Amino acid sequence: MTTADYDLVVVGGGIHGAGVLQAAAARGLRCLLIESREPASGTSSKSSKLIHGGLRYLESGDFGLVRESLTERAILLHTAPHLVRLVPFFIPVYRATSRAPWMIRAGLTLYALLGNLRPAARFESLPRERWGELDGLTTDGLRAVFRYYDGQTDDAALTRAVIASALELGAQLAMPADFNGATRESHGYRVRFGHTSGEREATTSTLVNAGGPWVEDVRRRVTPEPPGRDVDLVGGTHIELPGTLERGIYYTEAPRDRRAVFHMPWKGHTLVGTTERVYDADPRKLEPTAAEVDYLRETFAHHFPVRSTEVLASWSGLRVLPHAEGAAFARSRETILMPDNRCVPRLLGIYGGKLTGYRATAEKVLHRLTGVLPVAERRADTRTLRLPPDPGADALRARAAADA
Repeated sequence: MTTADYDLVVVGGGIHGAGVLQAAAARGLRCLLIESREPASGTSSKSSKLIHGGLRYLESGDFGLVRESLTERAILLHTAPHLVRLVPFFIPVYRATSRAPWMIRAGLTLYALLGNLRPAARFESLPRERWGELDGLTTDGLRAVFRYYDGQTDDAALTRAVIASALELGAQLAMPADFNGATRESHGYRVRFGHTSGEREATTSTLVNAGGPWVEDVRRRVTPEPPGRDVDLVGGTHIELPGTLERGIYYTEAPRDRRAVFHMPWKGHTLVGTTERVYDADPRKLEPTAAEVDYLRETFAHHFPVRSTEVLASWSGLRVLPHAEGAAFARSRETILMPDNRCVPRLLGIYGGKLTGYRATAEKVLHRLTGVLPVAERRADTRTLRLPPDPGADALRARAAADA
């Protein structure tokens, strides 16, 4: 076995693990990412592909989350214009819609204010004479249509680009490599991970558990076992349909239960999602159910009755949400950081989180660990650091082989 020393080791190559790795490398720290398969192979390739402020979180009073998300959206539009772009979002309001037009207008006004009234945060009411331009959207019972702007991305490509940025700053990547465990020592952790060349060990001052749906599995492999959090894994299914939506993304209510469902252009097809159901089995075995697919087809057909609902593909991802009774849709999307020691943490577990806020979450992680991390010469500021193009999974595998 070989030994290497790091300031920070991250377990999990989803967007949050990628963000922490980049933040650490930008601060000049010696850091390593351990990923069992390849970047974004779990939740971070199965999201709704949106970089958005979270308009619907206004109803639950999560103003801080919305403001932070809008700030992060603005940063990504500047640092990754090749990966994140603004697109029009349309909100159709029907007689049966649960929120009246004035409520939607009030929400969009607050959204614009939280976005500091930037041009990207403004909205308008679409004149009736233009409703016929909206990709076959039904006008039966339609009372109003609002248009605003939010971001869309390729989530997997964004994750790979963030990791590539970290590698350019000096980070290292172990992939494919299974996290076998970690043991607390006087000045950090001794980490064991399976590699193509056999098991390796690394000592690190700090350890970050960015396991996503596997966060509790990673936690249980640490000795002594750090505190955890009661969570639910919530599955969300998307389907791909023929044809694309030329005008933008549609933010609608499902007729069955009034949940929000997006209809989006995606690589020449139409992406519809998402559903929410608590899932308690192996995350690797998650698959869309027939009921979920039917629910999404029904919602799409209700709003676009002249378009095809042939399902070309379907897939599901998992979100980590705090355990609670009631519908998952209404739960907080706050990111929770769980330390091994509240006074002097050397391990942090990341529970939950949003794609949009990955950079802000990474900065919070580094801030919490500042007291035990060495002072190093900063190499970059992630608020202004331009992301490289998506290197692709093969290039990252080759880099990991070079680091081995």
